[in-house]
Formats: sequence, structure tokens, C-alpha cells
Amino acid sequence: MLLLLVLNCKKSINEKDVNLISNQELPAQAFTSTPNEFIISRIDYEKKLYGFWLGQCIANWTGLVTEMDKIGNIGTIKTGDFYTRADWGGPDQPSIWGEGVPSDLSDTIDFVLRDSSEVWGADDDTDIEYMYQHLLLVNKTSLLTPEMIKEGWLKHIKSEEENFLWVSNQRAFDLMKEGVLPPDTGRPENNEHFEMIDAQLTTELFGLFAPTRPDFALKMADLPIRTVASENALWISQFYVVMHALAARVDASMPIDKQTKWLSKEARNILPNHSYAAKMFDYVERKYHSNIPWEQTRDSIYKRYQVDQKDGYNITAQELYCNGCFAAGINFAAGLVSWFYGEGDFKETIKIGVLCGWDSDNPTATWGGLLGFIYGKDYIENLFEIPLSDKFNIHRTRQNFGKDSIDTFENMAQKGLFIIDKVVKEELNGTMNIKEGYWRIPKVSQSIPSVNN
Repeated sequence: MLLLLVLNCKKSINEKDVNLISNQELPAQAFTSTPNEFIISRIDYEKKLYGFWLGQCIANWTGLVTEMDKIGNIGTIKTGDFYTRADWGGPDQPSIWGEGVPSDLSDTIDFVLRDSSEVWGADDDTDIEYMYQHLLLVNKTSLLTPEMIKEGWLKHIKSEEENFLWVSNQRAFDLMKEGVLPPDTGRPENNEHFEMIDAQLTTELFGLFAPTRPDFALKMADLPIRTVASENALWISQFYVVMHALAARVDASMPIDKQTKWLSKEARNILPNHSYAAKMFDYVERKYHSNIPWEQTRDSIYKRYQVDQKDGYNITAQELYCNGCFAAGINFAAGLVSWFYGEGDFKETIKIGVLCGWDSDNPTATWGGLLGFIYGKDYIENLFEIPLSDKFNIHRTRQNFGKDSIDTFENMAQKGLFIIDKVVKEELNGTMNIKEGYWRIPKVSQSIPSVNN
């Protein structure tokens, strides 16, 4: 009953409210679906949300070691133009802005971890999602309005000093400061960076807020995506949201590689067939099934999309800084290489993503979060030989989240549960049993909108 009181109270939910509620005394149970509904353990879902944040941080900080080290030189690939599997554990090379100096995170290309005495720092792969979760809670809503997004961005993003925004996010922020509201901040006529990667790394979490129901997850994520993206960048972001929503209903009895293939194949349906995003997916999938090494597939997407500009991907012709190394498209294709070839193995997926090139921390963080959710807290923690930190410093990159800038993954997962409780009851026509710890979510005939009919 306490949870219901919190969700329906007239005041905003704050950190004190969040810490009052815990599932620690509830027994973990296993539930199965029926022909008409999905039955999901709320207790297990909390562990999965914890795994999402932890997995995303591991992948994000590991990927930062090689971020923008290898972006390709237009022409024939030469030795050293890209990393290969043999480079894992070897010396890190300078990034395009590194001024000849490798990353200060690690001298070698290896996992970057924070032990229990340390704190994970927020980064652009995690902080906007953290902010959106916060905005859903304090506004007691499942659907953010343009005004809520604008007010949240202006409150929580630094204006003067380093604010960890890039390309499309920065342009949208500047427009908001001028009084422009989403989705106008992401329209091509207002935001010249609408094809960049930004929305992909800031909206995946919405998929987890609508378990089993990508249709409503897409509705929740629509305005946040359009805040900074249009066209292919928008569709790619929707692809990720669908995958995260479907992760709650993937058949866990299947081998993990079949689970990951099913998720991406189902999400492919949200990509319009005419889009370069859809053609990139189909191309990488074909290359994977041809049984060539992942390095060869990565090299081929560099040639196909950056050199030859196939399938309508014309970023190179636009003569952007670093040849569009921040672009949604090339990073989507590179991310698919690590997703297919990683075959659901958490460490292997991250390794390939880190070595693939371009904006390597961003697609890798997305997969780290999704696999962290699928596997859950305990599995991810047991993969590594040290006790991992559960603390998260949102004020490394953002501001005004209260005097206590250090949050915990447990607390962040519980906040996610409160949002889902509201979504299940008010938006999905479902029910929740707090005492026994589960949600009942009705099945619908078509949970992924058809875009190719």
C-alpha cells in the first residue's frame, strides 16, 4: 500500500520517498505467461534494472578508452586503420582529439571497472536517461510534455562550463535556451545535427519502462527521441527502444545467442525498408551469417558506407568534422557487428564493440545495458574478480539533483519500478500484486507498429 500512496501523493517523489520502499522482504518468485497475459516478477525485474545500470556503466567506461581512436581514412584500409581482436589487452592508441596521448582511463585496451570503494561517474551514455527517469517521477507522469523536457534540460544541464553535450544534444539545448520546444529542437530545419547519434544513447531506458509492450514504450520515448533526432537517427533510436521493451518477454529457455538474434530481428520491423538504417541491419546480418570474421565485416561496412556511400548513406559527402564519426548510421552498423558476433556473451560483445571503431563507447554502452538487464545484477557482478561499485555520481556531468549527488544502482532500479507500476496500471490495463511481487500485463495483437505495409 505504501507504494500506491507514494505514486498517488500530491507532492513530488523525492529521494527520501524512494528510500522508504524496498522489495528486500518480498520472496523472489518465478512466473510464467498465460495465453492472454504476461506475468512478470517485479522482484526479478528490479535486479534486471540494477543489471542494466551496472552493465551500461561497465561498457560505457570501457568503451571510452578507444572512443574515436579509429574512424577510418577515406580510401583503402591499411594496417592500423582499425583495431582487431589481437589489440585487446594491448596499448591504447590516441583518439582523434588526443593530441598524441592515449586515454587517461587505461594504458591498455581492457575492462575499466570501479570496485566497491569507488564510484561510477555519469557520462553522456547514462546521464540523460537518469534525468528522464527523474523527470517522469517528479512530474508523476508516463508521458513527458515538451515543457517538462525543456524545463528538465535547462535545470539539470550545465550552461557555461563543460556540459558533456555533443552535436545534436548541444544544438537542441541551445534552441531550448532560446525558447524553442521539442520536437522542434530536433527538426532538420532547426537542428543541422539531426542525423547524429545522440538520441540512441539517451532513450533506450524507455523500453524497460513498458515491459513486453514496445508499442507503449515507443509512445513514451517518442518526444524524447524527437527532441534531438529525425529520420534515420529517429528510427535507429526506436529500434533500440523496441529491443529493450521486448527483452521482458524473450524466451529465456532459448540459448542466449538465439535470444539476442530474436530481439534484433523483431526490432528490425520498426525500421522502414527504404531507410539506410534498415539496409545496414540487413547487410550486417548477411555478413554475420556468411561466417567471416567480425573484423572483415567491420572493414566492409567502412568501405560500403563511408567510402562508397551505398544505400543512401551520404554522410561523407557532407564533409563533416571527422567524417561524421558521431553519426547515427555508421555507429549503428558498427554496433550491430558487436551485437551479432558477440552472440549474447557480455564480455565478448563489449570487447568487439570497444575494438570496432568510431564512437565506440556509445553502441557498446547500449549493449552493456541491454545484456546487463537480460542477465541481471548477480550474473554481471560474478563475471568479474572484484566486488563492483554500486554507486553512481550523477553530478559528474549533470546538476541540481539534490544535495546528495551520489545515487546507488539499487535506488535507481527502485525508481524505475515506480514508473513501471504506474505504466502497467494506468497505460497497459494491467495489474500489480505488491504482496506477491508481480505484474500482469495483457497481451495485444500487434505490439510493434507496422511501418513497412
